[in-house]
Amino acid sequence: RRDELIMSQLTPRYVVNELNKYIIGQDDAKRAIAIALRNRLRRLKLDPAMQAEVKPKNILMIGPTGVGKTEIARRLAEIANAPFVKVEATKYTEIGYVGRDVEAMVRDLVEASIRMVKKIKHQEVREEAYERALTRLAKALKPGIKQEKKQQAQPNDFMAILQQMTHSQEEPQEVVTDDIKVSRRQIKEQLRQGLLNDKEVTIELEEKKLQLNNLNPMMEQMMDVQSEFQNLRPKKKIKRSVTVKEALELLTEEESDHLVNQDDINQQALELAQNSGIIFIDEIDKIATSSNHGGEVSRQGVQRDILPIVEGSDVQTKYGIISTDHILFIGSGAFHVAKPSDLIPELQGRFPIRVQLTDLKVDDFRRILQEPAHAILHQYQAMLATEGVEVIFTESAIDKMAEYAVLLNESTDNIGARRLHTIVETVLEELLYEAADMNMGRIEINGAYVSQRLDKIVESPDLSHYIL
Repeated sequence: RRDELIMSQLTPRYVVNELNKYIIGQDDAKRAIAIALRNRLRRLKLDPAMQAEVKPKNILMIGPTGVGKTEIARRLAEIANAPFVKVEATKYTEIGYVGRDVEAMVRDLVEASIRMVKKIKHQEVREEAYERALTRLAKALKPGIKQEKKQQAQPNDFMAILQQMTHSQEEPQEVVTDDIKVSRRQIKEQLRQGLLNDKEVTIELEEKKLQLNNLNPMMEQMMDVQSEFQNLRPKKKIKRSVTVKEALELLTEEESDHLVNQDDINQQALELAQNSGIIFIDEIDKIATSSNHGGEVSRQGVQRDILPIVEGSDVQTKYGIISTDHILFIGSGAFHVAKPSDLIPELQGRFPIRVQLTDLKVDDFRRILQEPAHAILHQYQAMLATEGVEVIFTESAIDKMAEYAVLLNESTDNIGARRLHTIVETVLEELLYEAADMNMGRIEINGAYVSQRLDKIVESPDLSHYIL
């Protein structure tokens, strides 16, 4: 099975090392989440009776915004190749009120799982789909000689309408001569070599069904009924004028859809979601309350509705029923006003592992600027390099930006590492504006320049609040 094959690789130490590539600090949170992932892999090696009894140990991350709570969970899902959704607890309302019901988070997870499995299945049939796409594209570039299809007489008007409905989308008959066959073989070879990539072509594609997320169950049922009626008719064709390269991708995707079994995808996706799925519930502190006044009653209602999902229940989706017994839930919140103990006791008990994430220090900001894969400074250096500008950040510049980040987080709102984006953008504003018109070559950003760009703004409380 899939999870057993990667068991030897996804050790807690390996997971933490992978997380270290993207997130600075927060070692306790990384260790807790790596252990949670390993435990669900260990569960898969147990006998079926024991598997059913082992529940995931859900995690509650407590810490200010911008310190890495969401990023840790998101990167974990990438490392484990698991379905992942991030939801905002404040977007849900108690059943009976206007808004999304809590089961929508599980349906969103299934949709994410469907996309993952579909991508894997498409990769398995890509070679055959590519050959089919080449054949269709060669036909579009070198069409045969069209033949008018003779209309048969219909006994009455109703039969004529029915015939029109069932055959209106059929391709017209064509005569393919030997010369056309030879031309198509030559075109297919040119397509393989990429010689026609920039040529424009008009192709016919099946009209894709509109996917609307975040619908309530009633709307989903109405959409499903409408879809069933549409399936009674042949799929509508639409024409697209695109380059040959893009046409080849579109046709390969469509042929892949024809080659895979959608029911198999749905079943595998349901199993993947319920055994490996991760739901990250952000802002969970916003639905915690210590009193029963006003809107706080509804907050407790949301907690009561979330409880059975986290405890383990069966949720109906349009792909089938999914059990939430073994989905890993990660709650997250700053808990500045409310405390974890303000959650209803039953919900507290469903998040047994609690991890405190710490505020970022100067050294953390310094490392965030330059150490992670695709760090902020590396991103700006790469973007300016497209204009022929080589930007060098000195150690003093990095130190200054880190110090300003801590100062501003302490004196205004603490937004964690997100402060760095504003600071770097402000420091480089002049350079970003002028780079397109001037051949600047090599530019060095030092501590004095950072101070020059930020001092006046930092010293003015009003400017700090509105600009940084």
